[in-house]
Amino acid sequence: MRTTACVIACTVALFAAFGAFAHGDTVPQAVDTSSLPRLGDAWRAENPYRTNDAAVKVGSSAYNQNCARCHGLEAVSGGIAPDLRKLDNDCATAQANTRATCVKENDEYFLTTVRHGRSRNGAVYMPPFEGTFDQEAIWAIKAYLETRREKPF
Repeated sequence: MRTTACVIACTVALFAAFGAFAHGDTVPQAVDTSSLPRLGDAWRAENPYRTNDAAVKVGSSAYNQNCARCHGLEAVSGGIAPDLRKLDNDCATAQANTRATCVKENDEYFLTTVRHGRSRNGAVYMPPFEGTFDQEAIWAIKAYLETRREKPF
């Protein structure tokens, strides 16, 4: 009986140890944006790479190296962080005359969140990436996420 309890306790401890390292190295990985048009120093309010195939390719790689550990591989969330396929869902159901405003507001929300991160009551829910990623990388990730939308428009 004692051996069984020891085996169970050791197994639980082992899984807990692996769980503590489940997200691996959280140091952001470099994003090669050399194939994309330069956007300059001033931050754009809207995604200039929307439907740009080269940006989607860069964004896919950047997302899966830097964002997937929390938001899920291929943007399919495992529940740790928001499912980014649903980011623009409100715009998909918006009237045609208000859709452009909705998309612009979503772009601004995404950019602000990625640049400055999210925290609540002193707890960091998403780290800030400004200074780590340039705007080319951020907008490339957004271009990729737009191809993963739950409700395309």
